[in-house]
Amino acid sequence: MSDDNLTCDAFLGGLVHLWQPTQEYRAGVDPVLLAATIPAVSGQSVLELGCGVGAAVLCLGARVPGLVLTGVEREHSYAALAARNGGAALEVVTADISALPLSLRQRQFDHVLANPPYWRRGASVAASDPAREAALGEQTPLQVWITTAAKRLVPKGQMHVIHRAERLPDLLAALPADMGSIEVLPLAAREGRAAERVILRARKSGRADFRLHAPLILHRGDRHRDGDQYTPEVRNALRKGAALAF
Repeated sequence: MSDDNLTCDAFLGGLVHLWQPTQEYRAGVDPVLLAATIPAVSGQSVLELGCGVGAAVLCLGARVPGLVLTGVEREHSYAALAARNGGAALEVVTADISALPLSLRQRQFDHVLANPPYWRRGASVAASDPAREAALGEQTPLQVWITTAAKRLVPKGQMHVIHRAERLPDLLAALPADMGSIEVLPLAAREGRAAERVILRARKSGRADFRLHAPLILHRGDRHRDGDQYTPEVRNALRKGAALAF
């Protein structure tokens, strides 16, 4: 992609700048919220599956200095942008998550995160743009995303996945038997609204009881108004790079 077809956008109040396409799939708030929930500490290793232009993994790296960051992205143009955005701080592997190279299959990570495509194409219409469709339409089954993430974790390592709320049963069913300490954080647009997204956390070899957390409310008020209407907790995560309690 030429620079004429890109914008350089600020995330976390300018802590992160990302080159991304003007017309194709563009990173929104979901990868930023996902990154804000990961309790990483300096020195740990992080792998993002389907990293796109690097929004989630680089936002996490900006909040927690000293992480070893790796991203996997199938689409060559997006992998190139992720490498440009991350520079020396981000190792980018261009590969399909269902066919990772041996060099990556021989490694394990403290944290694995993913923002898989949300839409099953048997029940929705495909996007006309191939790159946008790759980001939004589920071509690789969700089971493969979860299984691949679990395999790449060190013992006691954590997986974090954001997805649509109606796919929570599929997420839970896809977890391998050695993944425990499962927690779910629902994301609701406003007080009193049903959750539209969930963030799933699970730990390899974890033994803690299942926890369903109270919803994280994204916006103040009962309806949309002009201006920034994020709740203080969410605004701090999106604008200042603060962690979200989970």
